[in-house]
Parts: sequence; C-alpha cells; structure tokens
Amino acid sequence: MESALWTVDWESMFMPARSVLEMVVRATIMYFVIVALLKVVVKRQPGGVGRTDILVIVLIAEIAGPGFTADYVSVVEGAVLVATLLFWSYAIEYLTHRFPTFERFFQPPPLLLIENGRMLPRNMRTELITKDELMTHLREEGIGDIFEVEQACMEPDGMISVIKKRGSSAAADPGTRSTTPL
Repeated sequence: MESALWTVDWESMFMPARSVLEMVVRATIMYFVIVALLKVVVKRQPGGVGRTDILVIVLIAEIAGPGFTADYVSVVEGAVLVATLLFWSYAIEYLTHRFPTFERFFQPPPLLLIENGRMLPRNMRTELITKDELMTHLREEGIGDIFEVEQACMEPDGMISVIKKRGSSAAADPGTRSTTPL
C-alpha cells in the first residue's frame, strides 16, 4: 500500500483517454450554447465585467478542477478544454472589435431610460430598473429633478450615462455627461 502512495502513472497522466478533436468540439459547442443562453437570460452587468468574462472564469474553474484531481484521465484533456475556451473568448473579443455585426450581437446597444425629462417605463422594465433606482443614480450625479435630464442611457457595460439639459440648475457645466455604475 505504501508503494502506491509514491508511484506516478505517467502514461495515463499525459495520454488523453478521449479524442482531442472531440474535446475541442464539445468545448466549442458548450461555449456557444452558454453564451446564447446568457444573452437571452442575463441582463447587463454592473461595472466593467461582461458576461463572457464571467463565463470564461466559471468554465475554466469547472474544467480545470477535475484535471487536478484526476477526474480526467490525463492533464492534457483539461488543458485542451481550457485552451479551447480561451481561444473562443479571444476570437469573440477580436471579432467584436473588428466587425460591427459581431459587436451588435454580443454587445447590446445603449438603451434610453430618460428622454427630455421623461422616464421611459418600457425601457426601464426591459432592464429591470425601478424608478427609485434610477432616481438614486440621478441624485448621485447631483440631479434632484428628472426634468433636469436631457437623456439618461443604460450603456452596454451596465453603467448609466446622464446628459443634463443645458441651463439646468444642477449642471455646473451645461451639457456635461457622466456615468454611474448600476
């Protein structure tokens, strides 16, 4: 029994039990299925961390973990899956910066929440923002009355940008634009 504690099965550690191509295909399919599901189900994230960032972190943790605990037969299997996820994450980032079509699919456009001093309830419902939440963000910008706002938008990164009306009493610098995290 003591000898089993100090032996290493080098062959099973580095020889994948499954086809490397099959692992790449499986990881690719799962990546895009989860991205599509997140696009449908999850709303914009507060701050600067996006859906795909969270997805990649969670999936890498999930995939890499068993590679350390021998649930995979080889370390290579875990490495192939992690490399596949990182490839697709980088490819999507590259494509969204390079081609507007991909950007429109993976990044939602800004959504008006206030226009000319009027809240847009339909858009607020879309982003699950209450009047109280929106008013809190306006107060954080030094705006006490909604009529002082020309536009407020929910940005793709979850921030709320506010454009004050010209000549507004709250605007130290007329027409200033600022953002507040949601």
